Amino acid sequence: MLNFYKKVAIALVGMLVFSALTGLLCARYTFRHAPLLPHNRSFTPWSVEAVSDELQGGNSHIAIQETHFSLVFDFLLKEGAEFPYTAFALVFAPTGELDRYLNLSPYSHLTFSVQCSRENVLTFALFTVDPQVSDPNDISTYRLPTTFFSCYEQWTTVSIDLTRLETPQWWFSLNSLELSQQGYDLTQVPRFTIGNSFQSPFDVNSEVRIAELTLHGRNWGYLYTYIGLLALCWILFGVWVARLHTKTLIQSLKEKMQKDRPLIAYKQLSLEPQKDREKENILRYMATQYANPELNLDVAISSLAVSRTKINDVLKAELGYTFSAYLNKLRLTEAARLLAEKKHISVAEIAYSVGYRNVPYFNKLFKSEYGCTPKVFKQSYSDDG
Repeated sequence: MLNFYKKVAIALVGMLVFSALTGLLCARYTFRHAPLLPHNRSFTPWSVEAVSDELQGGNSHIAIQETHFSLVFDFLLKEGAEFPYTAFALVFAPTGELDRYLNLSPYSHLTFSVQCSRENVLTFALFTVDPQVSDPNDISTYRLPTTFFSCYEQWTTVSIDLTRLETPQWWFSLNSLELSQQGYDLTQVPRFTIGNSFQSPFDVNSEVRIAELTLHGRNWGYLYTYIGLLALCWILFGVWVARLHTKTLIQSLKEKMQKDRPLIAYKQLSLEPQKDREKENILRYMATQYANPELNLDVAISSLAVSRTKINDVLKAELGYTFSAYLNKLRLTEAARLLAEKKHISVAEIAYSVGYRNVPYFNKLFKSEYGCTPKVFKQSYSDDG
């Protein structure tokens, strides 16, 4: 059985390593991280664009200072336009080139660190294609799911839930759509913007710094596949261990039975000429009378008309056993043969047939001799057959 334990230990280590490696691989694909900053580490190309109400005759102004390691822009909000605004846009593809738009559906959150020169409330907006109203060549017709976040003089971390943005009411009014149509599609996103909100201060120059811009996603399909695969592998491992144990046990029992057979007296008598008649009588008597439940050392002494010392000396010299030990050896060896060959006979019947009146006692002796109960021994041979 030592080889069995070695094989199982090696296989167990292999299974643990396999589980750990596939777990790490699963985690990598389940929890996606796609950096956008720094620019040279971005998972997708992008450019920046500054937009303001100057196009509508307003006086607001925005200037982009840095785009490589972080995004830095200054804006000054002024009265003049009907709806004053400034914003910088992270552009993934030019308007109209739908095949180059970014698919954000695998991602649920956008995180970044932000710092403002003075406290502010800023707007985050996605541009998404709406099949009902969007003109691919007119960015103003795109849906604008939006949210707001606070910005302070200290660096803070912001997490935007891309799946829970709200489209402004004016967009529904402009496009004559019902307010209940809040759904939006993240599979085609040409850009997103970060700019002022209606709570941003006027006539005050504001600087905004953004770093560590990263998209995050979770695809639970990989995790479910991993759990299913791992469960299947461990089930197969358990089945393999059980079968290997049964196979090893059967082989071990067969070897033990083969080893024990020469200890049976009548086997030795058939192989070796007996010069000592008294010795021959003792061994033959044991070989033919072991199944007698009444047999004990006193009965043997009376039947053979020899001394207690002589019987024990013969058995010890020839076989290395005392009378009681050899009697149990004979009975258990024969019981093992019957269990292996007689599938239809019960354990109790076999116990009685080899000289045991107490089945639990027989079970105890058998387990001590063969390392398993008679029932398991019998079942192992049945499975092997």
